[in-house]
Amino acid sequence: MSDDRSVVPPSPVTLRMSPGGEAMQGNFWEQVGGRPTFERLVREFYRGVASDPVLLALYPEQDLEPAIQRLTGFLEQYWGGPTTYSQERGHPRLRMRHMPFKVNPDQRDRWLKHMRAAVDSLDLPPLQDATLWAYLERAAHAMVNTFDD
Repeated sequence: MSDDRSVVPPSPVTLRMSPGGEAMQGNFWEQVGGRPTFERLVREFYRGVASDPVLLALYPEQDLEPAIQRLTGFLEQYWGGPTTYSQERGHPRLRMRHMPFKVNPDQRDRWLKHMRAAVDSLDLPPLQDATLWAYLERAAHAMVNTFDD
C-alpha cells in the first residue's frame, strides 16, 4: 500500500523564512526596502564613479543625476518595483543602450569594484546580498563589447 503523499509531486515553489521564522512576503524590491534602498545603492555607486576618471569618461553628462535616476529606476523595476523606467524610456534593452559606449574588461572591473562597495554599504542579509550581487555581476560581464583600451 502506498502512502497518499507519494503521489503528490513536489511543489516547485520554495518558501523562504525570515530570520524570525515568519514567511517572507513580497518581491525582492519590497524585501530590501523599496526605492530608498535602491537610491542609496545607486548614489553610493555613483560616488565611486565620480572619483574614477576612467569610468567618469563614459558619462557624457557633466551632472550624474540623470544617470542616477535612470539606474535607480531600472533596478527598482527589474526587482519588482514600479514600472516607471519603461513608461518613461521604453523597454530597458540594457545591452543595446550601452552599445554606443566602448566597455572593456578594465571598465567592467572598475564598475564592479564601485558597485560592490555600494552593495556592501547596504548591509543586506546574506541571501539578498548574494541575489543582488549575482545579477549585477552578470549584467556587468554582459556589457563588455570590446577588448580594446
